[in-house]
Amino acid sequence: MDIVSGEILTKEGFKKGYIKFNKEVILEIGEGNPPQKSICEGLIVPSFINAHTHIGDSFIQDKGINLPKKIEDLVAPPNGLKHKLLREASDEEIIKGMEKSINLMLKSGTNYFYDFRESGILGISQLKAALQLCKISSVILSRPDILNYDKNELDILLKNSDGIAISSVSDWEYPELQKVAKETKSKNKIFALHGSERIRENIDDILDLKPNFLVHMIKATETDIIKVKENKIPIVICPRANSFYDLKPNYRLLKKNGVSLLLGTDNAMLNSPIILDEISYLKSVSKEFSVMELLYMTTFGARKALNLECDILGPNSKAEFVVVDTKTLRPLYISV
Repeated sequence: MDIVSGEILTKEGFKKGYIKFNKEVILEIGEGNPPQKSICEGLIVPSFINAHTHIGDSFIQDKGINLPKKIEDLVAPPNGLKHKLLREASDEEIIKGMEKSINLMLKSGTNYFYDFRESGILGISQLKAALQLCKISSVILSRPDILNYDKNELDILLKNSDGIAISSVSDWEYPELQKVAKETKSKNKIFALHGSERIRENIDDILDLKPNFLVHMIKATETDIIKVKENKIPIVICPRANSFYDLKPNYRLLKKNGVSLLLGTDNAMLNSPIILDEISYLKSVSKEFSVMELLYMTTFGARKALNLECDILGPNSKAEFVVVDTKTLRPLYISV
């Protein structure tokens, strides 16, 4: 039995206290000073949710390639450099890269991630192979190999994944995309997409697809953001990946309009999949969010927005928490 102490993040904010736990279960949560010496002291938060990853491209980071900083040239399907490299890479190379990213997430306190999985059924199989020996939860959002509706392909993808996640409405013929979204939703699966990342896209077209969440929305107008808020759709922001392309979300606008915000690390070929690095970076480039807001965004807020279990950090709940340094936000203890 061990104890950690400090400021415990709750749904109402930080409260001074301690957590008594064993390897699997929280035994007690108390207020004030701990009854015995704690193994560490800091900010105690639930394990993190990484709301947007592309870990299939992890292997590219080790190639030492000078990556283009134009979105279309690097990630746009089907001919962006990333997709070319994915087609040329072996299964072993891709799976090893995924395993590396998954281990980085686990070692930094993330126990749940949402992955936009390219390469059709092959991409799903590669990720499942990488997950076999890992104690982490994932939501696999697959993507059709071709940019049009193919019922047979879609049935296979939906049978083997948690839903569909596409690059953007701009990459598709809209009627084809409507068919994909409609069938995905009819099977009670998740439908998600990148929205208004490099150009503003028609918000009504996006919302008519009934997405479960959106990613980026950098070029969205205030009217667009208000509509997203009214439709109760979360937006995942990925500050480090955006900065690579010299893009910057309008953090003030997003916060002002009260849209539900989540954090993701995006492409593993660009950044580590460590959510604390994303928090630290966002904190350094924007004063819109307090540390508490950022930690809440990636823990309680993410669970609520993504309909995950929120009954955490309580007696008899799983011992899945992270203690971070109050100044540096570096992890001091990870129980995941």
